[in-house]
Formats: sequence, C-alpha cells, structure tokens
Amino acid sequence: MKPTIRIVTRGNNGELRTKDYEKHETVLKMHTQIGIDDCSTDLSLRGLPVFRGLIGPMPEGKGVVRYESPEVFETLTKEWTAAASARSRRRRVTADNPQ
Repeated sequence: MKPTIRIVTRGNNGELRTKDYEKHETVLKMHTQIGIDDCSTDLSLRGLPVFRGLIGPMPEGKGVVRYESPEVFETLTKEWTAAASARSRRRRVTADNPQ
C-alpha cells in the first residue's frame, strides 16, 4: 500500500494550502523526482521519492507522507522552535542552593 502524499504550500494570501494525492503518478507529473530517501531515521520513509523544490518526505500520521515548500518549512520550523523555547525553566532546590 502506497501512502497518501500531502503537499503543503503557501497561497497568495498567505494561508497554508494542503493538497492530498492518492496516486503517486499525479505528483510525478507536477514535480521532478531527484532521488529517493535512503537515510531517514523513520524506516517507513525510506525508498520514498525526493522532489525538486519540496522538503520531505516527513511522516504525518498513519498512511500520510508530507512534503512542504521551502518557505512553509522555514516558517513552521521557526514557529515550532519559538513555541518550544517559550517554556519556563524550573530551578532545582539543592542543598547548595536553598530557596
């Protein structure tokens, strides 16, 4: 069973556009395959196509493989890292540092 390919890009108005493709041949008509993934730590992604102008493949749930435009990838990565660093750190109470 081949997974569904989800391609995420940004529209002219700035919103995220998501399009799912059941047939890999449809994606191959729109994007040039430049290789295959042979080094992913997620073994289910190995052997999947790598397309010119898209970042991926990335897992996105059961039976869905995600590809993103470089701009979307960069923006979402920045948002993700900003959210991850917003967590507060706790100071540990130790014998050397009583509160």
